[in-house]
Amino acid sequence: MSNPLAINPLVTTAWLAEHIADDNLVIVDAYMANVVGKEPLVYDALSCLPTARKLDIEVDFCDHSSSQSHALPTEQQFTQAVQALGINSDSAVVLYDNQGIYSAPRAWWTFKTMGFENVYVLDGGLPQWIKEGRETTSEYTTISTLGNATAKEVKGLACDSGEVLSVINTDVAILDARAEMRFLGKAPEPREGVRSGHIPTSKNLPFSILLDGYTYQDKAILTSIFSECVSSLDTKTYFSCGSGITACILILAAVSIGYKEVTLYDGSWADWGTNHALPIE
Repeated sequence: MSNPLAINPLVTTAWLAEHIADDNLVIVDAYMANVVGKEPLVYDALSCLPTARKLDIEVDFCDHSSSQSHALPTEQQFTQAVQALGINSDSAVVLYDNQGIYSAPRAWWTFKTMGFENVYVLDGGLPQWIKEGRETTSEYTTISTLGNATAKEVKGLACDSGEVLSVINTDVAILDARAEMRFLGKAPEPREGVRSGHIPTSKNLPFSILLDGYTYQDKAILTSIFSECVSSLDTKTYFSCGSGITACILILAAVSIGYKEVTLYDGSWADWGTNHALPIE
C-alpha cells in the first residue's frame, strides 16, 4: 500500500474509503471505555468501520505492573497485542476511535514509541465517518492468524518526571493538554489524591482548542495555535495531560504540522500531582 500522505500521520475519511480494501491495510478501533476531559459520545449499539479490529487501550496497551494510571506497555505487551490483531511488520495501520479524536492519538504514539512507523490516525474517527454516511458494521473482525510485528522501543519519545523536572527553566517547552480550570488549580482533579495546579513553566493548551467538531482544525490554524506556545519547529517540547492520553492529541497535531522534537511525559499530572517532592504552580 502506498504511503497515504507522505509524512503526514493523519488520513482523511475520503482517503480511507478509497483505500479500505488495500493489501496490508489494517484498521484498528483504538477503544477506551473511560473518557475523561470531554463529554463522551454514547452509542446505542456497537458501530465500527468495515474490517475494523478492536484494541482496548486500557487493557492491552497499558503496563498494569506500573503505578501510573496509563503507563505505556512494555515491549512484550505491545508485541503480544499487535500480533493478536494480526498486524505484520509490513502492515499499514490506520487507527480511529469512537469519540472523533480522543484515544487514537495515544495508540498512534504507542506504536511510534515501539518502533512501528507505518501507522496513521483517521481524522474525525467513527463519528465523522458516520456523519458522512459511510458504511459501518455492528461487529469487529476477528483474527485467527497471529501477525509478526515486534516492538523495538525508540528512546526519547516518552519520559518520566525526573526528565521533566530537569528541563524546567530551560529553553524547552512544556505543554499541558488539560482544561484551563484544572491547569490553574481552580477545578478539582478527577483522580483521588492528586494535587491541583501545574508543572512550573508549563503552558496550557487544552486539547479541545485543536479540534473542529470531530476533526482537527485546519493546519494553518494549528500552526498559529502552536506558534503562540512554542518558539519554533525545532524547540524541544514535552507534552503532559491528566494521565498521558490527551497529551497525545497535542503530539499528533504538532507532528502533523512539522514539529519533530516531541516527547510524551507518560505519567503526566496523575504522576506529578501525587509526588509531593515535585514542585507545582
